[in-house]
Amino acid sequence: MSRAAALLLAVAPISLPASAGQTTPPPKAPTTAEVLAASKPEDWRRLDPADTLYVDLAAGRVVIELSRVHAPRHVAAIKSLAQARYWDGLAINRVQDNFVVQWGDPDNQKPAPKIAPMPPEFVAPLAKGLPFTALPDADGWAKQVGFTQGMAAARSANEQWLVHCYGALGVGRDNAPESGLGNELYVVIGQSPRQLDGNVAVVGKVWRGMELLAALPRGTGGGLGLYEKMEQRVPIRSLRLASDVPATERTNLEVLREDREIFANFVESRRNRRDEWYVRPAGHVDVCNLAIPVRDIQPPAK
Repeated sequence: MSRAAALLLAVAPISLPASAGQTTPPPKAPTTAEVLAASKPEDWRRLDPADTLYVDLAAGRVVIELSRVHAPRHVAAIKSLAQARYWDGLAINRVQDNFVVQWGDPDNQKPAPKIAPMPPEFVAPLAKGLPFTALPDADGWAKQVGFTQGMAAARSANEQWLVHCYGALGVGRDNAPESGLGNELYVVIGQSPRQLDGNVAVVGKVWRGMELLAALPRGTGGGLGLYEKMEQRVPIRSLRLASDVPATERTNLEVLREDREIFANFVESRRNRRDEWYVRPAGHVDVCNLAIPVRDIQPPAK
């Protein structure tokens, strides 16, 4: 063999079997649809009728869940007003683009049941047993963000509060912090106004019917989206607790639980989207961009 041929053999690549030296690729991360398809009945919780509001409009029903652990005095006042049918016959009177829909009695023509002044309840002190499931990503408005009862929440070293995400239910107030009594309510319909966090009592979340609120005509009054004419206002046919509605007339929903393993898988599927359309997973999710799954269910068996 010539010296040149020997040199070529020395530097020629060695052919190996296709399987040699290769590692098995990691399994493909599941998409959100695949995560939810694998859920079990126990991964979901039913809305409690005693904590659920139905706002019935001509266009349909808005379903709102009240928080069981935040702003308890305001929540109790709202329940009392609903049981007194206070909002029946009143109207949505404010729709401000990219901000809120609000309802109440702007003309002070319907006396509300007497409600004692109460502390602002903008935040809740951290206490043992206060539920919170943290997200892994940083937030620009709070030390830590996550979810409580499916509602976006935030924490500091010693306080917790619900945050102003799309669909959040808040208690309107005047300048005085203690002036929010629960008779004026609003729902966020635009980009999350997180500057309101800690300045207003957030008391719940819309689970069904946001399209009915977000699609309402915008008001033009006062730079606040107020309807300037009576005929522009959107009448509230009724606003009731679900527990006061016959079982056959209820809207039965259940929400993905955050205290189950599936919730972490769901969060990861939104932080790093694996749908075929995506080229680059984000590796991050904002608390207000994480829409917790909700679905219709059959009513409980009698």
